[in-house]
Amino acid sequence: MSKTKYIFITGGVSSSLGKGVTVAALGCLLEARGYSVSLQKMDPYINIDPGTMSPYQHGEVYVTEDGAETDLDLGYYERFTKSHLSRKNSVSTGQIYHAVIERERKGDYLGRTVQVVPHITNEIRNRIYTLAREHETDFVIVEIGGTVGDIESVPFLEAIRQMRYEHGSSQVLFVHLTLVPTITAAGEAKTKPTQHSVKELLALGIQPDILICRINKPMTKEMKTKISLFCNVKDQNVISAVDINTSIYEIPIMYKEEKLDEVVLNALGMDTRKLSFSHWENLVKKILNAKKQVKIAVIGKYISLQDAYRSVYESLAHGGIANDTEVVVHKIDPEDIDSKNVKDHLKGMHGILVPGGFGERGIEGKIQAIQYARTKKIPFFGICLGMQCAVIEFGRNVLGYKDANSTEFNPKSNHPVISMIEEQMEIERMGGTMRLGAYPCILKKGSTAYSEYKSEKISERHRHRFEFTLRYKDEYEKKGMNLTGFSPDESLVEIVEIPSHPWFVGVQFHPEFNSKPTEPHPLFAGFIRQASKLAKKSED
Repeated sequence: MSKTKYIFITGGVSSSLGKGVTVAALGCLLEARGYSVSLQKMDPYINIDPGTMSPYQHGEVYVTEDGAETDLDLGYYERFTKSHLSRKNSVSTGQIYHAVIERERKGDYLGRTVQVVPHITNEIRNRIYTLAREHETDFVIVEIGGTVGDIESVPFLEAIRQMRYEHGSSQVLFVHLTLVPTITAAGEAKTKPTQHSVKELLALGIQPDILICRINKPMTKEMKTKISLFCNVKDQNVISAVDINTSIYEIPIMYKEEKLDEVVLNALGMDTRKLSFSHWENLVKKILNAKKQVKIAVIGKYISLQDAYRSVYESLAHGGIANDTEVVVHKIDPEDIDSKNVKDHLKGMHGILVPGGFGERGIEGKIQAIQYARTKKIPFFGICLGMQCAVIEFGRNVLGYKDANSTEFNPKSNHPVISMIEEQMEIERMGGTMRLGAYPCILKKGSTAYSEYKSEKISERHRHRFEFTLRYKDEYEKKGMNLTGFSPDESLVEIVEIPSHPWFVGVQFHPEFNSKPTEPHPLFAGFIRQASKLAKKSED
């Protein structure tokens, strides 16, 4: 029998309580006690993955090394732990039903009626067991997406109920994250929603072992005792999760102070081991006591939604950690920018970043901002579409190609400096048609990228369909935009730079998916370093 312990984290009362960060923080603490962990997200939506979903619906799409388009929570998993995730760490209802229906069509069920129980629940359990077998970790921590009471989550909850029945409480642990709201008029925290949420779980056959309660100030002993009594959970297993308003990286420290990791280990009969956590605590001290500050403009069409560029914002913060600098992000909608007001929007910024995205909306505003960064010598970082916009801007304003464009936006342009990858020209389906996942890149010695990475060969994650049109290579380099990163066969341009500029880098890949607070990505570290130089110069 496998020695792996299974921890399932469910959510109740409200969505967006922070299950993903809780999973990541618990993984961080268990690793600090010398245990190995695998983390998995079970999403109840029927989409195969979030790849074709709008960021307004789902936030950013996080891409794994093997090219899976996944939920943004997997970004937290990788940033907080040592885990290297793949498509097996991300499961959706769509994937489960797709696999079962494919087997039914092949006749694998020998003519039997295919049902939610046992066929769907068995497939869910199989995805969990596969992860445990492949990684042989001490713990598999699984986040069940959605909120208890949602009809979509029921098969997942039934599957984990079966696992508890099969393996017992010594191997399977249920953690339930709920909201304890404060009624504004009375100023009183109310435990009733948590009680009702636990009743919902009990109706499905699940008794939580641990309750984590989101609350705006620490729970009193009396409140914990009340929740313990009415929810049939041990007093010490009621954990207070107070709102954190400074850095998200304080959350593991908060859970450590609440002894969440000790409670989990005790509940599973595991040795608590010595906690080696000073590196994380020192990291948070550094974040909270940064000596410098820079203002970075992030110009993206989805800036109204905080989670749309979550990995970019986190990576900018990591770049700040590397430079002992607080990064203040100014979110600017490119549709608000034109040639007349671009200076008003960007005045006082120490760096300008244009992130990835799809679609024509806001492109002209991004191009105006990039021209401003290029001509005013403000550090610029273009990611994926941001790099493509930099190429278009340079083509229009330096090479003199007034209609320079991407065939994504203008298929009839006389100067399509960005165009679709040739092998995908005939593809019409939107899902699964992109260049996805990690690919190698060769850097030119002497380039900015080479000096930041300190390596000639790198590997970065991609998510795009369009590329720099290679026939324009010589014209761009003659006019001062160098192509400094290529695929190993030199057929695809990965990085563009302007060497006459203090720091102007555009990359076709997504470096934000390879950054951790403990290991800031070299390009984000370099970008913030140059921005802090401009900030210091501005002060002088």
